Formats: sequence, structure tokens, C-alpha cells
Amino acid sequence: MTKPMISEEDLKLSENLSKIKHVIIIMSGKGGVGKSTVSSNIAMALSMRGYQTGIMDVDITGPNIPKMFGIEDEQLDVADEKLVPVLVPPSLKVISMAFLLPSKDSAVMWRGPVKMTAIKQFIGDVVWGDLDYLVVDMPPGTGDEAISIAQLMPKADGTIIVTTPQDVALLDARKSITFSAQTKIPILGLIENMSGFVCPHCGEKTDIFRSGGGELTAKDLNIQFLGSIPIESEIVTSGDLGMPIIVNKPDSESAKSFNDIIDKIIKTVE
Repeated sequence: MTKPMISEEDLKLSENLSKIKHVIIIMSGKGGVGKSTVSSNIAMALSMRGYQTGIMDVDITGPNIPKMFGIEDEQLDVADEKLVPVLVPPSLKVISMAFLLPSKDSAVMWRGPVKMTAIKQFIGDVVWGDLDYLVVDMPPGTGDEAISIAQLMPKADGTIIVTTPQDVALLDARKSITFSAQTKIPILGLIENMSGFVCPHCGEKTDIFRSGGGELTAKDLNIQFLGSIPIESEIVTSGDLGMPIIVNKPDSESAKSFNDIIDKIIKTVE
């Protein structure tokens, strides 16, 4: 019986994926919950701990990751017909649709099949090299990009669901959890972002969006609760400066929370 031919594209995907030890997919059920902030801080924290790390921004129509690192004006190099990701010290490689657009205001108006092609290129046509971790920053929801990643990276270590404490966000977070279960991708845990406002003057915490809903949801669905990230003005400032808060304000409550979360992620994955 003749074996099916393996395409050059599939060979590229397989070769690159074989060099990546761990793949972490960051998801959210809805927009505006701070998923890209969480993704960028997780990736940077892993890099700062000595892991060779990559972050792949697959929000094709709304790529924000380069802004989070202050590299939105960078352009991708090409080597041996492959894209070379932008390097952020100490050891973080970044790929995003934002690097391929003619201007910051350019709109990407693509249907599903074209998005799938772009994501395949982000995996197979990029010089990722040997990575300890690849963090995949997803767009909100469970649409084209999420389905593409589930098909192309079925052996990912797992998903991390980002939510905020209010009921409407938790409702959508449950859908992301269902998506992971249906695609048979493990769930590494849930993060509650914007969990209480920390006053920069007195340090008192006020639950603007309530708090604790993420932990209760995780317990209810029998998944790991990775931790809570408070609301701090420094998070906004750090993001606008292109410097994740774990670098810009390492002593902040948010940075401490991120480092606790990273401890749990590494322990769970490795």
C-alpha cells in the first residue's frame, strides 16, 4: 500500500514543532480582559528565567503584542526564505502580523482560510530555532484562529484561560474551557485579571469588578486556578511604554502575582 505523500508545508511545520519543547496557548472568551497583557508578561517572565522563549501573536486582525514590547516599528528579516522573528532581550522571539502591515492603521480583512494560511506560515516559515516555550497569544473567542491552532498544534501542553471577575466574562470563559475539552487540548488553568484595584497612594484594594469569580469558576469546573492579577495604573503605563510590568515595576503587586503564576505554570508543564 502506497504511503500518502507529505507536503513540503507539512514537513516545515513538523520540523519547527519538533524543536519546541512546550506550547502554551493563551485564550479568552471575550475581548478586553487583558489577554495580551497576560501573554506578554508570561513570555517575558519565562525569558527572564533563562528559558528560550517565543511568542506568536495569532490575533491576525488585531495584533497588539509588538506594542507590548515597544517593537511595533521593527521589520522582519528573511534568511533562507524564512522569516526571522524580532528578538527582545534576554531571549524572547516575537512574531506578529503587525510586522507585515504597511502601517499601524492598516486593516486586515481576511476570511478564515487566509487566516489559516498565515498561521501555518507563522509556525512553519519562521526561524524559531530550539525553544523551551512558545506562548501563543490568541484573539478572543473560539473562531478561525483558535480552530487553526488546535488543528496545527494538537500536542500543545495546554491552554490558559484569562477572564475578569464579572459574570459576563466568566460566562465566555466557560466557552473557552469547553473549546479546550472538545479539541482535547489540556487546560493548564485559569487566570483572573483585573481582580480588584490597588490604590497607588494607600495600597488599599477595591473590588471594582468584584473578585473571586475566577477562582470559584475554576473550582466548579475542576481546573487549576493559577492566580489573580490586580488592577494597577502601572500595568497601563508599562504597556504603553512597551515594557511588561514584570520588567518595569518588578516590585508591584501585579509583577509578584505574575511570578507566582509562572511558578505554577512551570510546575504544571514540566
